[in-house]
Amino acid sequence: MEIGLYTFGDVGADPVTGHRIGPAERLRNLVEEIVLADQVGLDVSGLGEHHRPDYAVSAPAVALAAAATQTKHIRLTSAVTVLSSDDPVRVFQQFATLDNLSQGRAEIMAGRGSFIESFPLFGYDLDDYDTLFAEKLQLLMQLNEGERITWPGGRHTPPITDRGVYPRPCQDKLPIWIAVGGTPQSVARAGVLALPLALAIIGGEPARFAPLFDLYRQAAQRAGHDPATLKTSINVHGFVADTTQEAADTFYAPQAEVMNRIGRERGWPPTSRQQFDAARGPRGALFVGSPAEVTDKILAAHEIFRFDRFLIQMAIGVMDHVKLMRAIEVLGTKVAPEVRKAVASG
Repeated sequence: MEIGLYTFGDVGADPVTGHRIGPAERLRNLVEEIVLADQVGLDVSGLGEHHRPDYAVSAPAVALAAAATQTKHIRLTSAVTVLSSDDPVRVFQQFATLDNLSQGRAEIMAGRGSFIESFPLFGYDLDDYDTLFAEKLQLLMQLNEGERITWPGGRHTPPITDRGVYPRPCQDKLPIWIAVGGTPQSVARAGVLALPLALAIIGGEPARFAPLFDLYRQAAQRAGHDPATLKTSINVHGFVADTTQEAADTFYAPQAEVMNRIGRERGWPPTSRQQFDAARGPRGALFVGSPAEVTDKILAAHEIFRFDRFLIQMAIGVMDHVKLMRAIEVLGTKVAPEVRKAVASG
């Protein structure tokens, strides 16, 4: 099983110290985090695309390229690429370039996006939210099939007549994952298209999401694909430290600041430490604790979902870089080996 990280590159004020982190500092730190993740044996590092003042990463492929030549093994992916408001040709070229720089470690995690800022920014109508993604995903998949492309065009994309698209990736094809937040239609579409599925679980009881993986595999089978060949991932929030108390105390303030800020935009009630502590319990969605606790929780989730990949967002909000680096070290040297050993023996 693969274990890795993802983040959006949060900027702003550290809620504990008040120190302000701008894009330049955050991006420098981000590269250091990816390099360390590679050194301690983690499998994947993902960066999410956002177009807001509270995040430094609006161009994941560029930020990942900064780490590509300083790493050797770790896979580099978007988490996610907001394909609906982007040009599939340029997305393919950017990640093919990243693939060559990394000697075959690039991936695309495509999604519709949970934030909408990119739609008006690039001139798209939110009423086309679903059709934009469906059409552009088909084009991206066709670009991945071969050097030259003929595309009839559609409502959201222009026609292309026998044109070459370069560079080609170092891999035979770029892995294209579909990222979903729990919409059954999106889950089923990934199965029909035989694309690997990444399910974000950031609230509630993770076990409630298990039927979505069943739906995914059933949709794949009905479309004539072997579900056993399709990879799955769960993407969660969490933090690991040497002790339970340290993990909870380090993660709570920045995570709560982010969730409350977004909650004010979306009408969610404010969170509390009591809710946070409940969510990091055995049935909750937060994977926060000591190495043994996080290991046990990952394995319990694996029993439910049987996923191939586990990605954790530990850098949510602005937090101390030294503490985050230690968390990455602990995840790679203490948690990941135990999880892999248990899964292999099970």
